Amino acid sequence: METNTPDRILRLNAVLDRTGLSRSTLYRKMDSGTFPKNLKISTRCAGWRESAVNAWMRNPIFYDVQSGQ
Repeated sequence: METNTPDRILRLNAVLDRTGLSRSTLYRKMDSGTFPKNLKISTRCAGWRESAVNAWMRNPIFYDVQSGQ
């Protein structure tokens, strides 16, 4: 069953709450490619696609940014 709902953008605090990661760990994982990259929303605002965060949460040890899995 496919839905046509748009992907939500999660802000930093929501991502930290969902993942249980610290801010520094989250950014270190982004730099190493083991956590999804954030999207620039505006000049001073960034967020993460909810679907990308959910994909990471399904399998955080083997997540690869290139494959998104």
